[in-house]
Amino acid sequence: MSEKQFRFIAFSGSLRKGSYNTMALKATQKLAPSHITIEHEDISDVPFYNADIHSEKFPDNVEQLVRKIKEADGILIVSPEYNYSIPGVLKNAIDMLSRHPEKPFDNKAVAIMGASISAQGTSRMQYHLRQVMVYLNAYAVNRPEVMIATAQHKFDAEGNLTDETAKKLIPQLLTALSELSEKLKV
Repeated sequence: MSEKQFRFIAFSGSLRKGSYNTMALKATQKLAPSHITIEHEDISDVPFYNADIHSEKFPDNVEQLVRKIKEADGILIVSPEYNYSIPGVLKNAIDMLSRHPEKPFDNKAVAIMGASISAQGTSRMQYHLRQVMVYLNAYAVNRPEVMIATAQHKFDAEGNLTDETAKKLIPQLLTALSELSEKLKV
């Protein structure tokens, strides 16, 4: 009998070219166990949420993201920490998606990880993002926590992850996400 296949949608909370978080997301795609695929979705073109504009009709790209999240087995969010919290572009995308009548985050398994140039890593952002997920009735993987601190030293010139600890934890995080996804379907 073959192993159950899982398909996850992933977002990077950074728009910067050369983003350590986008590099970490790409590393996650490479490090994923063979039964897991990760589709990176771009959130850079999600418009600012405004109830006056978006209460009647959501933009086509938001409708597509809602559909992809609903069809996915889980969500992976890879994000930096800005000012001790969630980057604005990521928070806006979550706010926009969460206002959709189909509530794409409801009862979804979510894994959170991040990379930062600070020695602290992304602990505060991850804590705040977990609080947001509680409100959305999404379920975040508790362990392992993947926080790539001093990220400027953890990727090579081609953008490949060189941190052995992160390379060990990432497949564990994805396995935990698949296990949580299965529990939520029961």
